[in-house]
Amino acid sequence: MRPVALILGFKTLWVLAFSSLSNTLAVNNSGRWWGIINVASSTNLLTDSKNVQLVLDPSLQLLSRKQRKLIRQNPGILHSISSGLQSAIKECKWQFRNRRWNCPTTQGPHIFGKIVNRGCRETAFIFAITSAGVTHSVARSCSEGSIESCTCDYRRRGPGGPDWHWGGCSDNVDFGRVFGREFVDSNEKGRDLRFLMNLHNNEAGRMTVFSEMRQECKCHGMSGSCTVKTCWMRLPTFRTVGDFLKDRFDGASRVIYGNKGSNRASRVEGPHLEPENPAHKPPSPHDLVYFEKSPNFCTYSGKTGTAGTAGRFCNSSSPALDGCELLCCGRGHRTRTQHVTERCNCTFHWCCHVSCLNCTNTQVLHECL
Repeated sequence: MRPVALILGFKTLWVLAFSSLSNTLAVNNSGRWWGIINVASSTNLLTDSKNVQLVLDPSLQLLSRKQRKLIRQNPGILHSISSGLQSAIKECKWQFRNRRWNCPTTQGPHIFGKIVNRGCRETAFIFAITSAGVTHSVARSCSEGSIESCTCDYRRRGPGGPDWHWGGCSDNVDFGRVFGREFVDSNEKGRDLRFLMNLHNNEAGRMTVFSEMRQECKCHGMSGSCTVKTCWMRLPTFRTVGDFLKDRFDGASRVIYGNKGSNRASRVEGPHLEPENPAHKPPSPHDLVYFEKSPNFCTYSGKTGTAGTAGRFCNSSSPALDGCELLCCGRGHRTRTQHVTERCNCTFHWCCHVSCLNCTNTQVLHECL
């Protein structure tokens, strides 16, 4: 019996080790495509030939085989993806500019650092905003004619109301959602909690772009009258998307792994997300979800990849999160002044130049210790 027990013990350890390795690999693959943010030169334009190899830029090697195939099948879409990712990073930094975690990024392939290997709120926002960025940018590029495989959304035609009808060029958000789901989600592998969390937050980003679409109209008629209107659907500004996702970040749902199995009596089949607190409602498709507490962003940690708040500028008169007391984590701050020279009192002279004076202002800066 002892040899059998040893064999079973070794087998169990091997299975656990393999499972751990698989999860690690899945984590490392998540968001690898973010490394293509610097792909923006004309030399990276691709034809629709299946024989073209995406090796024109080292960043493209971060893409999976399916992602490279999608780019080959949709000429012109690579620039749109890169543009969407740049918009997402810019928006992330804006939304968290006054928080302890201010969405720091690096120039290397691991754009967002080690935070993406965790399951916290910040990770949830990163996945949602980058997914939304791709959907938003691709949908807009379709209506601009920048992608060969898609155009405006012309499905809305004919009368829409008593004094208006559908027309114009609607942004193709449906193409953006479908492409975004196939491209962004293709890097997620596995069946664990992190896999479900990433997929949910990716979809939440896309759903936000879709649900915030708005109708725009143009009047037609004699002498500027509005006898009839032509209307189309327009994407929201990406700031609107960022504001919505930031609200969802503040109210994110903490979840656990649920698996009720497949049976007729159960509404939910297979692996899914459940609220950690049974008294809470299950997360909606628009909600952001996470499963672990955020790390301490106050101090530097190489292990968690947090930079800390030392050296950050704070508002000494604010009691909010950007105030020195909260942003500096109670460590205190130093105050210094600096002189800034700017152009001012500019005057336009006909024709054609502008003359300005140089004005020097004194700024008081408060810096976290």
